[in-house]
Amino acid sequence: MSWTDERVDLLKRLWSEGLSASQIAGRLGSVTRNAVIGKVHRLGLSGRATTSRMKSHRPRTRLANAKRPVKQRFAQAGNPAVRALYIDAETYVAPAEEIEIPVAERKTIQTLGECSCRWPIGDPQTSEFHFCGRAKVPLLPYCEVHARRAFQPVAPRRRDRPEIEAPVTASLPAPAIAGSDPTKQRA
Repeated sequence: MSWTDERVDLLKRLWSEGLSASQIAGRLGSVTRNAVIGKVHRLGLSGRATTSRMKSHRPRTRLANAKRPVKQRFAQAGNPAVRALYIDAETYVAPAEEIEIPVAERKTIQTLGECSCRWPIGDPQTSEFHFCGRAKVPLLPYCEVHARRAFQPVAPRRRDRPEIEAPVTASLPAPAIAGSDPTKQRA
């Protein structure tokens, strides 16, 4: 389909009347909506007459201080079975050194049982490498000591931490910055 002068004039007239691209394509025939949009864009047609439907539309007014219903959020107690898996991290004190396991109780990967602690000890490249092998905590792969070490509590996020004011140290001189007066503070 080629755009003849008559078809372009009809397109301009229908566009200025406020018809949609789909409606114009239907009236012209053998033209798609996208072809109409492309031709309108290339012709630079922007101004359109407003239809009665467009005039009747009023923008919504929002009250700035309008009270909205507050959604209630309920705290969930959580699954007590899952809560029992975690060991109280606040009472945990890290051991000063690694637990010494007697040679007779050391387990290799072949001798580990279902109820054995799977905490690796040593360098896997050496012959001294072994696993803890003690009785593990139910539903965890480690014994109580190694579970405490493996599952430590997450530190509070930076945005949730309380801001701590730095102590003022008068004995340390402030670094000199060119063009700045240390007696003036920035706002």
